[in-house]
Amino acid sequence: MAKIKIVCDSSAGLADEEIKKYNITIIPLSVMVDGTVYVERETITNDQFPAMMKNAKSLPKTSQPPIGKFVDAFDKLGEDGSEVLCVTMMESISGTVHAAEQAAGMTKTKVTVYDSQTTDQGMAFQIVEAAKVIEDGGSVDDAIEKMKSVLSKSKLYLAIDNLDNLVAGGRISKFAGAVSNLLNIKVMLQVYNGQIHIESKGRGLKSIHKEWGKILDEMAQGPKVKKIGISHVDAGKEVDRLLANLKELYPNIDVTVRETVPIIATHTGMGACCLLYYTE
Repeated sequence: MAKIKIVCDSSAGLADEEIKKYNITIIPLSVMVDGTVYVERETITNDQFPAMMKNAKSLPKTSQPPIGKFVDAFDKLGEDGSEVLCVTMMESISGTVHAAEQAAGMTKTKVTVYDSQTTDQGMAFQIVEAAKVIEDGGSVDDAIEKMKSVLSKSKLYLAIDNLDNLVAGGRISKFAGAVSNLLNIKVMLQVYNGQIHIESKGRGLKSIHKEWGKILDEMAQGPKVKKIGISHVDAGKEVDRLLANLKELYPNIDVTVRETVPIIATHTGMGACCLLYYTE
């Protein structure tokens, strides 16, 4: 039986030990800050990026991986007859899935490309469970079915503290952004069906804290939670507050807290705080 190897882009919020344990190949995205290109996981770390973005003269520019990077990885991984399962971040925020699909058509290796319809630790939840299926002898189809199941039981909520990056990136109008910042508007977003949706908006941090309260109530009253993550962009105080509430609710679950990747941080801006979890 041919071996199955997993490839994913660098937006996946995988821990280094998970990457090593399941022998996952990471294809990096890149970000340009004031004319200098930095490659995720190679020439810039998640922890380094917020300060660089804060001090940049203009909004950093993000780039999906070159098709050639995927082709090279697919060719190398398939040399021993293995097939590849390539998992990407959601299409609505990056063309990475299309680069991977084009590369799959340019290699002799059998490659299946799968859009996770999410990113960050939500994407990692799926990949780790898929890796377990493959480790137990499952097929690519089995792994994809498992990822779909995890996705259906996953939630991703994102609190945006400052709308400047969303305005600069063209995702909301400058007028709306100016008015929102003037009024100290905070936005809670949710990702589902592979798209970003506005869950709520209100004035000041109290409105966000109220939304987090509703979300935690929803977690407590829903199916049993299996894993929880917090990803953020230099949002220490809000992370500590959210983490304390989670620890009270789930004392036996280790919550993974991490700075998100530069690609996502560029879109969300400073102070963004994201809660991700999945259930049984």
